Amino acid sequence: MNRILSRRNLLKFSAGIIGTGIVTAGLGSELVFPQKAVAKDELTPEQALQELMQGNDRFVKRKRKNPHQTFTRLVEVAKGQKPFASILGCADSRVPAEIIFDQGFGDLFVCRVAGNIATPEETGSLEFGSFMLGSKVIMVLGHKRCGAIEATVKGAQVPGQIATLLAAIKPGIESVKNQPGDKLENACKANVLTQIEKLKTSPILSQLVAEKKLIIVGGYYDLDTGRVTLIS
Repeated sequence: MNRILSRRNLLKFSAGIIGTGIVTAGLGSELVFPQKAVAKDELTPEQALQELMQGNDRFVKRKRKNPHQTFTRLVEVAKGQKPFASILGCADSRVPAEIIFDQGFGDLFVCRVAGNIATPEETGSLEFGSFMLGSKVIMVLGHKRCGAIEATVKGAQVPGQIATLLAAIKPGIESVKNQPGDKLENACKANVLTQIEKLKTSPILSQLVAEKKLIIVGGYYDLDTGRVTLIS
């Protein structure tokens, strides 16, 4: 009877261990407790970037979780927002940030303009997203076969305010015009790096970077595969 009770107690103890999430690797090993989940607004800049890239990986592999896309989430963030990441992306209709990074309401602070250029207005918006709302990473996101970049490379004559976009892009692609390889792809990536440098001239953003509260990176989106690769 004592042996039976002992076995029963042992089984209860074992069940309790499993129930609390404690895992042992074998006799004599240390107990390992599962890590507490980190809220997105509590991520470090490096973790925020990882969250973005993991979301894109899910998108590419067709394993999207579609997080934070319920009506409950909509109501929740209506009271206030704490986006964990900001995107300076192109206005191109084929590059919707929340979809390609598998995020939802309140997760991303998104600025979109043709050629993903850091105009004063876009820079000011990103300053607000980082300084006021707490975004931990800014990604300047260029993409494959960008029409604004292509028009600039070809020196196209365009009407109206479109010319201001091309003028903002041109300085950033001059350095790669004689570079071997795909001229358009080279120009798209060079433009991303140029816009990053523009953002870093912002006293607000540069201070946040110096305090390790923010990182600014570049990304390149492949229209054919859905994959975002880091280029900075």
